[in-house]
Amino acid sequence: MAFPIITDPYFYAVSIPAVLLLGISKSGFGAGFGSLAVPMMALAVTVPEAAAILMPVLLLMDILGMAAFRKDFDLQLLKFLIPCGLVGIVVGALLFKALSPHVVAGIVGVFTLLFLAQRVLFPPKADSPAPPRWLGAILTATSGFTSFVAHAGGPPINAYVIPMRLSPVKFTATMAFFFFIINLAKWVPYAWLGLLDGRNMATSLVLLPIAPIGVLVGVRVARRIKQVLFYRFIYVGMFLTGVKLIWDAF
Repeated sequence: MAFPIITDPYFYAVSIPAVLLLGISKSGFGAGFGSLAVPMMALAVTVPEAAAILMPVLLLMDILGMAAFRKDFDLQLLKFLIPCGLVGIVVGALLFKALSPHVVAGIVGVFTLLFLAQRVLFPPKADSPAPPRWLGAILTATSGFTSFVAHAGGPPINAYVIPMRLSPVKFTATMAFFFFIINLAKWVPYAWLGLLDGRNMATSLVLLPIAPIGVLVGVRVARRIKQVLFYRFIYVGMFLTGVKLIWDAF
């Protein structure tokens, strides 16, 4: 039996650019711009529907991203990040129905803009130490939580990892592997919450061919861009994400 798909042209008008942006972000800018995908799609469907539709798309993007950067990730950093992120997934699953997506959007948006303001007003020196691990644990757990609620895990973890000043390739590779585990962990609770229905999954399959295009563009950018320019693009992405999420909150 064939499942019906979303046929509204406006949905695809906002979703196709969102998927392209997500692919470029996940493989080229460490999820800097990717947090805009769900807010963009939420112009046509609800936030939970948008998050569910993106699940298969994210899985394909994660696999492609890991294949492209399979030798470049920071294993020691991942051993610290992944358990913290999984804690955030558990919290997100338990609070998903109790917490309004608009509240989450506002919290993430304000946090993102505060981080950017701190970086602009008090730029780190070359010998500045990396953030403490306790702060990293909190930010990474927050990333897991916001990723579960709205696929907006980029800004919190970027706030922890960006000050480490990893190379663009290592930064992107580490984020690719981190979000693969995080996104994979979301499947069971998403099914438990009833979000993975036939209509959402069938619609996701329509968008799936767009995913490799965005990933391919992002991989090429990550391997060619200069480090200073790379992080400037991430800051721009985080600024746009923060503004859009605060707008959604109101």
